[in-house]
Amino acid sequence: MEAALRQRLRDAADRWGIKGLAAVVAAGAFIPIDGRAITYVQDELGITPDVALTLSVVAAVASAVAVLMLPRRRLPVVALGPVCWILLSVWTTLSVGSYVVARTARRPLHLAWYGLGASAVVILPMTTGAAIGIPGLAREDLPSVLGSVVLFVWLPAVLGLWSKARREVIESLEERAAQLEREQAARAEQARIQERARIARDMHDVVAHRVSLMVLHAGALEVNAKDTATADAAELIRTTGREALGQLREVIGVLKSTGAADGPALGPQPTLADLDQLLDQSRAAGIPVRRHDAGTPKRLPTLLEHAAYRVVQEALTNVHKHAGTAPTDVALHYHDADLEITVSNTAAPHRPVEALPGSGMGLVGLRERVELLDGVFTAEPRRDGGFTVSARFPVPEPALEERA
Repeated sequence: MEAALRQRLRDAADRWGIKGLAAVVAAGAFIPIDGRAITYVQDELGITPDVALTLSVVAAVASAVAVLMLPRRRLPVVALGPVCWILLSVWTTLSVGSYVVARTARRPLHLAWYGLGASAVVILPMTTGAAIGIPGLAREDLPSVLGSVVLFVWLPAVLGLWSKARREVIESLEERAAQLEREQAARAEQARIQERARIARDMHDVVAHRVSLMVLHAGALEVNAKDTATADAAELIRTTGREALGQLREVIGVLKSTGAADGPALGPQPTLADLDQLLDQSRAAGIPVRRHDAGTPKRLPTLLEHAAYRVVQEALTNVHKHAGTAPTDVALHYHDADLEITVSNTAAPHRPVEALPGSGMGLVGLRERVELLDGVFTAEPRRDGGFTVSARFPVPEPALEERA
């Protein structure tokens, strides 16, 4: 909170600091130091001293406001012109001109020529008039004129140079920050590409190799099986391994690709139409699986059906790992506005000979997949020792309209 407040104060100071200084300089052009300015206005306009002083104060305030409004006006001369005309003063024009020239000049020589010219415009008429004896002009006024030149010509120029240097520093820092951000993003992308390539290489060298060996051994067992049950089990292992190899190659191809343009063309993803084949594979592995459908089936988006298929697949995989041949029920409920999938198994009839290893990320990945589709995912144990996995997917509006 304090840091944010300090940042806002710094921003306000940066925004209004230069404008405030310029306003003070502009207003100073109308502040009478020795009273002669008010006397001049009084004599020329034929008004009382109070009215002349009031006009001077009004002109000073108007000049300051005009300077503050300059950045918001497309025609700054229109804003300052009436103020300069009121008292016929050149100081305001010189002050604003010095600041603008110093802030926008591309070469120091241009600013130097402007400063010399502006100083000459003020000093030469006074010195020349005093030399030739014009009434009202004396050499004793030269120090006052020189002080006014410093105050209204060179001080605004210094402020303009400071503002220009500050703007250039800020632009340089912003460009440097943007360049560093681009370089950091490029390094992060390169690191991601290298890590994906390493993972793909490890998967190809280790996982794909061992799954290939499993498929080969299963094929040999299928050919040389002495009974039908062994041959059927070997065939199931072989076909499942081949499917796993195909999906593994797709994953490796995606990991090796560096972008969407050069990525491999993925094969068709399984949907609810392939659910019976998945259940048959589990039945062939010894799990008694029953399917229950409720409601009226309808066409759903492919992404939603693929996610639903993965929910059933992962739930059955967990049954294989932790419950062996426990009876399992797979239920699909088609509601008007959503699709509900439930996979529930009873307690394991016996302890598996060797528990299959698991990463513990299967259910986590399912939850993320379901929630990405605005669904609700639950996974919890049953009182009888079994386990239930359920997911509820909202049906998009186009699917509801198509059904209607």
